[in-house]
Amino acid sequence: MEQVAPPLFKQGPSAFARLFFFSVLALTLIVADTRFDALRYLRVGLGTALYPVQRGVIAPTQWAGNFFGYFQALDRVEAENRKLALEKNTLAQTALRAESLEAENGHLRKLAGLRESQHSKSVAAEILYDARDPFSRKVIVDRGTNDGVDRGQPVIDDSGVVGQITRVFPLSSEITLLTDREMAIAVQNVRTGVRGIAYGNAAGGSAGQIDLRFMPSNVDVKKDDLLATTGLDGVFPVGLPVARVLSVERNAAYQFARILCTPLGGTERNRHVLILLTDKPGPRPAEEPASALPKTKRSRMP
Repeated sequence: MEQVAPPLFKQGPSAFARLFFFSVLALTLIVADTRFDALRYLRVGLGTALYPVQRGVIAPTQWAGNFFGYFQALDRVEAENRKLALEKNTLAQTALRAESLEAENGHLRKLAGLRESQHSKSVAAEILYDARDPFSRKVIVDRGTNDGVDRGQPVIDDSGVVGQITRVFPLSSEITLLTDREMAIAVQNVRTGVRGIAYGNAAGGSAGQIDLRFMPSNVDVKKDDLLATTGLDGVFPVGLPVARVLSVERNAAYQFARILCTPLGGTERNRHVLILLTDKPGPRPAEEPASALPKTKRSRMP
């Protein structure tokens, strides 16, 4: 029995006729568009109408790409910031080291010039560390008996007197600074010529200062006067800068004036000092800091 389609599905032309029609229509449109540009406005209209649809289809993909790209860019920026911060710290450390080396080289050049100006032999020394006693002002340097260093020899820097050698070992030595309570040095006022004795550990707990004691209340000493070595003690050469007068307190009720001075030389600013290799060292302040000094008692001031 022949299978035939119901009348409902037999509407319209046959499939072959439709293929032929649409083929001819397609060729006609191609020729018309190619030769006469007849479909330009149709393409423009369809493109305009379909643009929102295209954007809507592409938008999710772009949003997803931008979302992940944002976090990737953020990671890159953070990595670059960490790298730049590390480079900045490295450059800052290099600059600080260069500045420190420049200052140290300048100080060493000054010491070299000072060494040439000294008639006696000398040796440059580097400060290793402070002495362990917290109540003293002493430092340890890297020169000892092997370098000709002996107890009692004076120590200076490019600014003035630093102290005196008080203990010596083969490879190192101990320097007692001017501000130590056991240190005393004979000084002279450059302006007036008045001589006196300057002691470390200034009265009143003035750290880092020295005290010019046993000076009459009417002595001609003013603020900013320069004190230098007298050379009479046989230890320090004459004319070395020692300190500058910081303050002068006078009271008619007391016999002596209170004169505080600031040392010009010091180990707080520099790491290198110059040891004068005198043939006959003077007194040793670690044992007899004021053995040759007068025993005069100073009146206490309120």
